[in-house]
Amino acid sequence: MKTTKHIFSLIFLLIFCTCKNSKPVVSSIASKEIKTQRTSEKPNFIFYLADDQDQLDYGCYGNPKVKTSNVDKLAKEGVKFTNFYTAQAICAPARSQIFTGMYPLKNGCMANHLPVKNDIESVVILLQKAGYEVVLAGKSHVKPDKVFSWTKYYPSLEHRYLPLSEIDNYFKNTTKTFCVFITSDYPHGPYPENNSYKKEDIYKLPYEKNHVANHKTGYYQNIEDDNVQLGKVLKMVEDYGFKNNSVFIYASDHGLSGKWSVKEKGLKVPFIVRWPNHIKPNTTSNTLLSFVDVLPTFLDIANTEQPKTIDGKSFYKTLQGSTDAIHTYVYGVATCQNIQNTKVFPSRSIRGKRFKLIKNFNSKEVYASNLGTNLYANAFIKIGAEAFPNVPFEELYDLEKDPYETNNLASKKEFQAIKNELSSALKSWMISQNDFLITHKMPLIKPTLHPLDIESEWNKVPDELEDKLNDKDYIDTHY
Repeated sequence: MKTTKHIFSLIFLLIFCTCKNSKPVVSSIASKEIKTQRTSEKPNFIFYLADDQDQLDYGCYGNPKVKTSNVDKLAKEGVKFTNFYTAQAICAPARSQIFTGMYPLKNGCMANHLPVKNDIESVVILLQKAGYEVVLAGKSHVKPDKVFSWTKYYPSLEHRYLPLSEIDNYFKNTTKTFCVFITSDYPHGPYPENNSYKKEDIYKLPYEKNHVANHKTGYYQNIEDDNVQLGKVLKMVEDYGFKNNSVFIYASDHGLSGKWSVKEKGLKVPFIVRWPNHIKPNTTSNTLLSFVDVLPTFLDIANTEQPKTIDGKSFYKTLQGSTDAIHTYVYGVATCQNIQNTKVFPSRSIRGKRFKLIKNFNSKEVYASNLGTNLYANAFIKIGAEAFPNVPFEELYDLEKDPYETNNLASKKEFQAIKNELSSALKSWMISQNDFLITHKMPLIKPTLHPLDIESEWNKVPDELEDKLNDKDYIDTHY
């Protein structure tokens, strides 16, 4: 009898322990099931976008001192692009290209903090039609909501960190094919003064002067912190079984060193794509591409028709290993209006396989021809020109021999034919974009944040010009 009672006691104890510990056992089984690769007819898209990071500030792009282990890992697992461009080296316009497939002049976001045009079909609308959920997690910086009606939107958290818990929860529970944009606020400033770097830790980029800027140590810290965030996202993708059936893209919106300009260090971006069993690992592509090509590529891969209004072209075949050219030229746009240190100084650029032409349309050389009958507008046009006294009207660079744009060939006779060819192509593109520099002498852009004629901590305005501009002094816009 005692033996029987003893046996029953053991059985009860075993059942109790099993029930008590059932949650970890079930979680372990569920975890194993989740890690099984999920498949669907169409691939998912995951686009991780950093903010304000030079292409050369990555280990895989040649900087031995930055901590970018997760980006470097992606490069080994996929294809690294060396000639990928944003058309505008500033936050909102860069994002607008990715989301619309159009250059900033056409989509309307041709200066920072401006909305795109209301009638545009963005990636949200186009991929939702194809059965995708289109999600944004992190920094937005695009508007209006009508155009960017995300299936789900998870804003950045305190201290600008990514909403990693929400991203994790989405990956864990979604049952639909998706396109997820994870848009980090890092390494964009503010930069922490207290960090783990010293000035001797900073790698000197080939286009920098000998001194190390004070912000660089904090910039490196922000890069390191973002690398940690990226690592967590990559682990989620793998743990929830999405790695093999997802096109994973990593990029930065533009370079920090060339921000607001059309210089290579601003427009040329890091761009890496991983797609297991579709993209050959540890490869490099020198194909000339632009952010406007992202949306048509997504639509092509998803076997979905794209609007004829899109500027970009699909580079799906490039991902498959083709070395055929996609573009003859890519283009650049810059304006210093509607930013903190606001000035009238628009630039345009065109880059071919080897040569690049820049035109600075309000340089000191030519600004007098931009003046009209509006005396206040003239005053700000002059201030804009004088803010960049050493920047010429035309710049021509041989990027094969001079990748960091140190030797301006624009005035050399032997390069006049090349300059004229690029100038003609640039003008044709500007006309096709309905560029306001074609239709106006030197237009003032209606401000949304930083007026030309209002004094601020960043913008000094002569007393006689303060608060003198009216709505009629600005060009007509869509916003």
